Amino acid sequence: MSGQDPNADNIVEFIADIFERRGAESYLGEPVTMSEHMLQGAWLAEQDGAPDVLVAAALLHDIGHYTSEFGTYSPEDVEDKHHDEAGGEVLAPFFPPVIVECVRLHVSAKRYLCATDPTYFSRLSEASVHTLSLQGGPMSADEVAEFRKNPFHEEAVRVRIWDEGGKIANMKTRAFRDYVPLLQRVVREFRDGA
Repeated sequence: MSGQDPNADNIVEFIADIFERRGAESYLGEPVTMSEHMLQGAWLAEQDGAPDVLVAAALLHDIGHYTSEFGTYSPEDVEDKHHDEAGGEVLAPFFPPVIVECVRLHVSAKRYLCATDPTYFSRLSEASVHTLSLQGGPMSADEVAEFRKNPFHEEAVRVRIWDEGGKIANMKTRAFRDYVPLLQRVVREFRDGA
């Protein structure tokens, strides 16, 4: 699948190929790989009884690490690589807006939670604290107000919480291929206007 441009018919296989080829890459100094992290997010969403679109958003929230022209994150980075925007951009033609916005907003949701929930910062991993500093730190009051204007901000906050929870070594989850039917259904419903 590598080298083929994604379209509505092959986007799920395109993403599956990325998971299979690159999923074993380390995840920002965390005790999990990239694919383990994203699969854990999806698993946590399922355990919370989230609808399919939020399970998909949790699964795909960091896809921008694979698509960003700025490259992957390293603990030595001194500027943000904007994987959230890159991920939203690559998914936008194929997935419903709620998924795209959750992917696009999951970094902003971290900044939002750090500004609005006094306990959230203490739950961040060391790598998340570092990236928070690169991403602008906790939101200002004006940024919080702007974030809340997005119709999908509450969903993005839920995805962010699953994101932060998905950093547990040896956690049992489903495999990516187990989510293929769910992703295909979401893409098909979006394409067909359901």
